[in-house]
Amino acid sequence: MAKCEICGKGVSFGIKVSHSHRRANKMWKPNVRRVKAVVNGTPKKVYVCTRCLRSGKVQRAV
Repeated sequence: MAKCEICGKGVSFGIKVSHSHRRANKMWKPNVRRVKAVVNGTPKKVYVCTRCLRSGKVQRAV
């Protein structure tokens, strides 16, 4: 589910490092919302990250 349908942003993986330098795998998820947007002239529910919503790449349906 955690994938933006506009920009394709998905989960990213890395290693979190504690203060004592113990290392553990970590997964960062994008801030994805399910919104009603206009796609090809019809309203449709899509998963969109909040950065695409803020920048105006998505036209919200009323």
